[in-house]
Amino acid sequence: MALNSRIQTYQILTNDDEVCIPILCILIAHSLKNILTLDELSSFEVGVRYQMYHGIIMLVLGLNAKEISLNSYYLFGFTLGTILFSFSIYWLCADRAIGIDLSFLGPITPIGGGVLILTWVYLIIQIAKSKNKN
Repeated sequence: MALNSRIQTYQILTNDDEVCIPILCILIAHSLKNILTLDELSSFEVGVRYQMYHGIIMLVLGLNAKEISLNSYYLFGFTLGTILFSFSIYWLCADRAIGIDLSFLGPITPIGGGVLILTWVYLIIQIAKSKNKN
């Protein structure tokens, strides 16, 4: 798959999923106020916040990928990291409410956070290299 088509694919995913899902999660969080404890609700909101931050950065970078001459690996890293980090938090918050022990998902959250951190480092290095070429 050519780089431009991969970038377009990630732009479509970013526009739809990474920006719309946090809005849906915020609405769900408001409806869960009576179901989740304050700690669970706070954790749920952290997942939403990080998903929204990375959705916005993916949207900005995806729309400017040609101008800053980046490859699409950072988009994959942000997508994977966000899914692992945020969605594991969502499920961990909901496990008591749905009556299923999902504590095995606990180690997935820091793995997702690590993927996000490594992707940020990779992105900064790529931007620095891109500026040095110009």
